[in-house]
Amino acid sequence: MNPTLFSIGSINIYAYSVYITAGCLLGIGWAMRAARLWELDYKLAPVTGIIAVVSGIIGARALYVGLYPQEFSGDLLRIFYIWQGGLVFSGAIIFGSLAGLLYLHSKQQPILDWLDCFAPGIALGQAVGRLGCFFAGCCYGKPTDLPWAVTFKNTASLAPLFQPLHPTQLYHSLAGLVTFLILIVAGNHIKTEGRITGLFLILFSAFRFIIEFFRADYRGELGPLSMTQFITLVFFAIGIYLLSIYKKRSS
Repeated sequence: MNPTLFSIGSINIYAYSVYITAGCLLGIGWAMRAARLWELDYKLAPVTGIIAVVSGIIGARALYVGLYPQEFSGDLLRIFYIWQGGLVFSGAIIFGSLAGLLYLHSKQQPILDWLDCFAPGIALGQAVGRLGCFFAGCCYGKPTDLPWAVTFKNTASLAPLFQPLHPTQLYHSLAGLVTFLILIVAGNHIKTEGRITGLFLILFSAFRFIIEFFRADYRGELGPLSMTQFITLVFFAIGIYLLSIYKKRSS
């Protein structure tokens, strides 16, 4: 896997940047579509999405730097080299969601309805964006002898070289795609606000918690769990809470 997708003269176009950008655009596009169908002010979707994306990138990078400070001790400017990889998706969800929600709140918009609009798009964005992780070699897996193991050989890759590893980046991508499809099917039957978001948080958390056991890159530790697993437990609890609100409202 080559982290550089192609070059224009002396300018390298990194696969990580291309796939992350494509994932963000797809997510915003899906939110616009859903908002139009639900008779919300769909023109707010691009602005909300851009605010969430920019804030999410800052949060994702901040969490990555917090987990891997040794990578930047000799050159602090590398903190800003996000096109080379190094974003933590959980940080993106936390910071991006908070910023987007604050903007929608300032516009006096129905928050849960908008969350339901964005949730499938976030899953779709993950499915595409994680392909960028695969090319960059970040978020790599543990050594394995399974037939679908991948071996990174490019010296610019962030993954350990010349040993078969779990393709955890593709696991994440597949999890995002499955989550997206489930939310689309569920959305045809669920009309109550907040429940699609709750289902997304539960599915995302469950998939992420499991995939974490196959990851080899350091993600912080809290006892037997990684920092990311602890964060996903919080997401899972929020998802259960949103579903419990649905049940109380329907009773």
